[in-house]
Amino acid sequence: QVQLVESGGGLVQPGGSLGLSCAASGSHGRLYNMGWYRQAPGQQRELAAQITSIGIINYSNSVKGRFTISLDSAKNTAYLQMNNLKPEDTAVYYCNANIDLVMYWGRGTQVVVSS
Repeated sequence: QVQLVESGGGLVQPGGSLGLSCAASGSHGRLYNMGWYRQAPGQQRELAAQITSIGIINYSNSVKGRFTISLDSAKNTAYLQMNNLKPEDTAVYYCNANIDLVMYWGRGTQVVVSS
C-alpha cells in the first residue's frame, strides 16, 4: 500500500524559509509526478508546485520565483524549498503523487507564516 510521508513545515516569520519533503513508500509502480497542493482556511485546495518524473515543473503564479520543487526519483521523494515566505502562504500543504496513474495524498503539514 502506497503511503506518502511528509516532513517539514512549522512556524516562520515573513521573509523566512522552510523546506518540505515527501517520501512515497510501499510502491513498486511507475512514478509519473509528485507535487504539493495547499489549502488555506476557508479556501479550496490549490496546486503550489508539481514535477514530473522527467523533470517538467509547474508552479502556481503565487509561488513562482520563491518556491523550488525537486524530485529524487531513486528515492521517490519530492522536496519543496520555500523562500521569502508571505503570510498568504499560510496553509496546510499536502503532498500528492501519481503512481501507476493512481493519485495518492499525504496527510498534510501545517505552514504558518506570521510575525
